[in-house]
Amino acid sequence: MSLATTTELLPHQRVAVAKLLPARVGALFAEMGTGKSRMVLELAAIRAEKWDRLIWCCPVSAKETIRQEVFKHTSLHPSNLYVFDDRTRVRTTLPLDRTVYIVGIESLSSSIRVVAALDALISARSFVVADEATYIKGHRAARTQRLTHLAARARYRLVLTGTPITQGAVDLYAQMFFLSPRILGYGSFWSFAANHLEYEVRPDAYGIQRRTGRILRAHNEEVLAAKMQPYVYQIKKEECLSLPNKLHETRWCRLTREQERLYAQAKDEFLTLELADWDGKAIYRLFTALQTIVCGWWNHTDRTTGARTLLTVPHERLDLLLHTVRSIPCGEKVIIWAKYRRALTEIVAALSAEYGTASVAQFHGGLSERVRNAELAGWRPATADGAARFLVATQSAGSHALTLNEAAYVVFYADSFKYAERVQAEDRCHRLGQTRRPVYLSLCASSTIDSRIQAALARKGDLLRVFQDRIERCRARGLKARAERLVQAL
Repeated sequence: MSLATTTELLPHQRVAVAKLLPARVGALFAEMGTGKSRMVLELAAIRAEKWDRLIWCCPVSAKETIRQEVFKHTSLHPSNLYVFDDRTRVRTTLPLDRTVYIVGIESLSSSIRVVAALDALISARSFVVADEATYIKGHRAARTQRLTHLAARARYRLVLTGTPITQGAVDLYAQMFFLSPRILGYGSFWSFAANHLEYEVRPDAYGIQRRTGRILRAHNEEVLAAKMQPYVYQIKKEECLSLPNKLHETRWCRLTREQERLYAQAKDEFLTLELADWDGKAIYRLFTALQTIVCGWWNHTDRTTGARTLLTVPHERLDLLLHTVRSIPCGEKVIIWAKYRRALTEIVAALSAEYGTASVAQFHGGLSERVRNAELAGWRPATADGAARFLVATQSAGSHALTLNEAAYVVFYADSFKYAERVQAEDRCHRLGQTRRPVYLSLCASSTIDSRIQAALARKGDLLRVFQDRIERCRARGLKARAERLVQAL
């Protein structure tokens, strides 16, 4: 069955389709909310006579959203669409006569049966879409290698993302290689790196200069841009949509005495590390410890015995959350983003105690796909009696591809280090169709790592990467006092 669209394209979508149509491969770098799915379906409909199967690889959390988008914008009958799940098997349950297939891209890392199913589906007359292409930006990742290898035989290939670069030019290689090695002209990552990336070089234990995995800077980026230009189209929201402006507000609490004690202990343990015990992950462990402590717990590892102990302390963050929720007009739906599952559990318990269990829906990686979709469906109705008011989700599970315009109030219980992850979460309810001004409320603990994270996000920076670089430089030069001042500043 051929695919036919039933809704009109917006002006910026028509321009994008016209740009990408001449080439069989292309990248649509369009910011969240600009209608990437609609543009893909238009490209597929125009080329409908030239492909047999549209295989849409997207984050697992986005599969239901993509399914709904297909039915919203096309005349496709449900019997002609198949969504991969945990029952999909090549020989028993995988139908080979559908028009559209939706696949969870993370499954390619861990499930050989999903890889085998894709291998059976993809042919020379396939159209393969890699949605949220930052999921395949790591050239060594199993899912990147597997999807790139399988998709190479497809006639049409397309990558979609609103944040193509999160760490630098290195992110572009795998995305372009998925489309075609001819775009950048490099047959391997190492030849790409030799021409465009400069790595840090440090002496090892024997004094031999060796290259570390840390990239210092990129070179010849204008050459990369020129090579990519014929295959890439970029869209920014402010250039094409009249969406309401965002409103940001930060609300603060203080650490309890028990939290202050653990906070100081975590920093002291880091500063007393011997140089031989230092590795690239040490600062990450410190940051994780500090951020969990401000949320009320610490998975502490004894450096002598290696034993791990969960330390919990009273904290004021939940009280701040409840106070913030009470200030939101009654009946307004609220999205609450949590970084950690333990924090999510505490949030759900606190909201359930005050507003009732039925008022809270959850969305996180610990739930099966069916349960997540059911929870989301129970939250979505705008006015239905009995619908949940609060959607509590982890950014890792829910910050990509979902459309959550039902809410105009969003609370960030604890922020991520990464700007890209924060902006992805924000844009779940700042998308095409949103008519109200979204309000984003960030909860922070005063004089802690939270302040540093907020400042880094305001600068559109990655605090973890920047701070790690500074600490490593101090350690490498033996500037212990400088490193101590940096850590104490947290």
